[in-house]
Amino acid sequence: MAPAAARVSELRRAGNEQFRSGQYCQAAALYSQALGLLEAAGERNAEEASVLYSNRAACYLKDGNCSLCVKDCSAALDLVPFGIKPLLRRAAAYEALERYQLAYVDYKTVLQVDCTVQAAHDGVNRMTKALLEKDGLDWRQKLPPIPSVPVSAQRRWDFPSAGSQAAAPRHKATEAGSLEKQVPTAAMTERAKTLKQEGNELVKKGNHKKAIEKYSESLKLSNQECATYTNRALCYLSLKQYKEAIQDCTEALELDAKNIKAFYRRAQAFKELKDYKSSMTDINSLLKIEPKNIAAQKLLQELNKNLK
Repeated sequence: MAPAAARVSELRRAGNEQFRSGQYCQAAALYSQALGLLEAAGERNAEEASVLYSNRAACYLKDGNCSLCVKDCSAALDLVPFGIKPLLRRAAAYEALERYQLAYVDYKTVLQVDCTVQAAHDGVNRMTKALLEKDGLDWRQKLPPIPSVPVSAQRRWDFPSAGSQAAAPRHKATEAGSLEKQVPTAAMTERAKTLKQEGNELVKKGNHKKAIEKYSESLKLSNQECATYTNRALCYLSLKQYKEAIQDCTEALELDAKNIKAFYRRAQAFKELKDYKSSMTDINSLLKIEPKNIAAQKLLQELNKNLK
């Protein structure tokens, strides 16, 4: 190993030790020294430099310096695209800066690289709720493009054996505003169906909270089943979680633009939130598809009274 390379490696190890002991400022200084040595020596080890930038970004994130964290993560990703650690760290920094759209994009990109990263799934869920509150139901239309991760950068996983943690779904990037689709394996699809059925049984018993857990597990394995979304929306309605119900119905309608249950349950949720105009829009859409739907006609009468 060349003297410069050996010294860089030594500084990185020392930085790691400082980081583990909670000395983030000292760790960042050591990573900076290593980066300076690489540059001075004219070393073109992109992977080494990327790791150093990512590690220093972690220090900045711990110290609450989110802007510098974003800058270093971006530098790391310029050198080695689609690195999971810099993507997650930049997403966390964006989230802390309330730049929720950019955080969402980074979390979704991580899931393309490795669909089993739970932190990314949790981040997507948080950003979805935040963006729904901030931008309303058309929040997807306002997203920047989600980059398409090449197959060479993806980590493919077989469906886990019994007793191991179920793999989360792999998402394929699409243009902003459209539903990101998965390509689940046959085993994942079968397991998703079983989980949905277990959720249905829990609904029959009135256990809506547990049912939501089952539906959520099912959707992690396969998110192309309208009924799972509309069933979970029903549970959210029962628990008075109306915004979550609206989101699930919207997802279902992206899959099936004429889904009767999605229109009806979203209309119910809007009504409970006193957004009578949106509720009426959904009911009118439903009645165009199924004019003799008695439940929809009854809800329309209630909405007319409320509007008057």
